[in-house]
Amino acid sequence: PTDYSRNAFNAIVYAFELFEKDTCVFHIFHSYFLIRAAQGNLLFPEPAPEEYKTVERESAEKMEKLKEKVSLLVDNPLHTLKYDHKFGTIIELLREKVESESIDLIVMGTRGITNDVEIAYGRNSVNVMENIRECPVLAVPANVSYKNIAEIVFPTNFKSQYLQHEMNLLVTIARRAKSKIQILHIGKQDALTEKQKENREQIEEHFKDVPHNYNWIDKGPVKETLLSFVQQHKSGMIVFVNRKHWFFGSVFSNPLVKSLGVHSKIPILAIHDSRD
Repeated sequence: PTDYSRNAFNAIVYAFELFEKDTCVFHIFHSYFLIRAAQGNLLFPEPAPEEYKTVERESAEKMEKLKEKVSLLVDNPLHTLKYDHKFGTIIELLREKVESESIDLIVMGTRGITNDVEIAYGRNSVNVMENIRECPVLAVPANVSYKNIAEIVFPTNFKSQYLQHEMNLLVTIARRAKSKIQILHIGKQDALTEKQKENREQIEEHFKDVPHNYNWIDKGPVKETLLSFVQQHKSGMIVFVNRKHWFFGSVFSNPLVKSLGVHSKIPILAIHDSRD
């Protein structure tokens, strides 16, 4: 998805480079909307037909400019690019796109046109990561250029089962980038319950073909500990399995971790729990 901002373009470039050696179809998509079209209030009359035509024309013009910009940048025979723009709300249209095109991954910038430096994750990126649960979402911070991802941090409390198809994208990225997965658990190794041990064995099975390592930090606030670990290890990506009502509700409610998206160079991949 793009709002034609610099941050959105940066996420497009990041995606091209992340999957440089893979045969991919990239759907570059813009949604445009008129707020009054959703009001249903007599005080805010339905936009006139001319207004719809105006926003459609403006979107088409910006998409053509984006095509030109991308064409100067990309010449990869493995990549097929498709462009589309449509009237409607971003969540509804992305859901349609994910289903109709069998999308494997959504890649977007963490902030859009507003680019408020005090907001790590703009409204659209938060809404997409929370509400599009049929597809993983990779959020790329502003000004982050792709470089080899030496380490991927995977925080877990071992309390949930992880299905193979939930882990496939993480394993694929780790293989492509030759990354080591750093499994991070806050708590003592010898304090795991039998269920946690079973879930750990399951993770071990999923990661058997990629380098991985366990990191046990006895105690500490989850959010601050994660941030500190990422900074110390100069990690290239954080991957969460996003349990419904968990991801942003706990991890991103803390201003310190929100700063991760503002000041660091860490893309975040949200993989959704298909059982939610």
